[in-house]
Amino acid sequence: MFQRSQLKTLNDRINESRKFIQVITGPRQVGKTMLIEQFMDESGFACHYASADTAGLAENVWIHQQWETALLKMSTGNFPEIILILDEIQKIDKWADTVKARWDSDTLTHVPVKLVILGSSPLLVQKGLTESLAGRFEVIAMQHWSLAEMESAFNFTPEEFAWFGGYPGSVSLVKDEKRWKDYIVNSLIETSITRDILLMTRIHKPALLRNLFYLGCAYSSQILSYTKMLGQLHDAGNTTTLADYLHTLGSAGLLTGIEKWSGSRITKRSSSPKFQVLNTALISSQNLMKFQDARNDLTFWGRIIESAIGSHLINGSASGNYEVYYWRDGNQEVDFILQKNSKIVAIEVKSGLSGKTPGIKTFCNRYPATRPLLVGFEGIPWQEFLRINPEGLF
Repeated sequence: MFQRSQLKTLNDRINESRKFIQVITGPRQVGKTMLIEQFMDESGFACHYASADTAGLAENVWIHQQWETALLKMSTGNFPEIILILDEIQKIDKWADTVKARWDSDTLTHVPVKLVILGSSPLLVQKGLTESLAGRFEVIAMQHWSLAEMESAFNFTPEEFAWFGGYPGSVSLVKDEKRWKDYIVNSLIETSITRDILLMTRIHKPALLRNLFYLGCAYSSQILSYTKMLGQLHDAGNTTTLADYLHTLGSAGLLTGIEKWSGSRITKRSSSPKFQVLNTALISSQNLMKFQDARNDLTFWGRIIESAIGSHLINGSASGNYEVYYWRDGNQEVDFILQKNSKIVAIEVKSGLSGKTPGIKTFCNRYPATRPLLVGFEGIPWQEFLRINPEGLF
């Protein structure tokens, strides 16, 4: 099956002594539950799995019930230890405090329960971890599937990946594009916004957040100032609110704003962001064009390709420990700047017939230690670049 590196990591950690809570987090539909199903099938451990999806907005008594069920299974089955797996944990009120109390109590009395937590709202899960479970957990962060993963599992072509994105659960629907688009919009986008953000986070202007998401998808791979965003959204809000909402959308695995590289973190944070979807399915599912028509529209297809490159770089940064920026000075621009410690990689994406890159030349003249890369025309084919682990660029 798939995502073998995460499965190996989980197996290795569970096989160690009872030290840390294992937390698996990531956007909806990226294979978290699939990973756990593989783990339960292959690990040989006694397990008890429960999902808060069936509990609704439950009180924390649900956690106590599942914990006691796991202990009972361990006792009646005469197992030396048991793995308790709690899915969609962010839906339980004050879940982190309850988990902390049970975990600390079992640690003190040497009860052999090992805990795995899953959550599809990374922002809320992280909040609970840092506020209540500091020093007690390790995180396995799952991202949207890459081209290499979609090729291996479903024989996706690079072009199919650029259009249909990296949602493994939607693959069975791609032959019927209308049905596929309905699924992405209703089951992924709306569910993520409504259940993972609006239902779980204090959002004072829900309509503004929702409209910001759709605006960001329409402008993915393009730079837009916060002032222009407010004008496009017809809202009298402030730029701080927009920046916070953009961060929230990024934490839900939907949309982020790439900051401008300048060498100054203060300047980066105040810059006009470059919109970037974290999965290109978020663009194509909202577009009336079909796959083949989109490929024939060179301008639009170029934006799809650049968004695919951007999402590949952003998703890779979680495990690669590098940062992603863009650069612009006047009319000169570099699509992506990667920085890891003192190492810098400048990437220009050219999906058309012109390979001229005056922006990257200027940037490299100013920062001679930069490694320049051209993706597309006369450079690395974009299809090949999407198969590269970006961490290897350093």
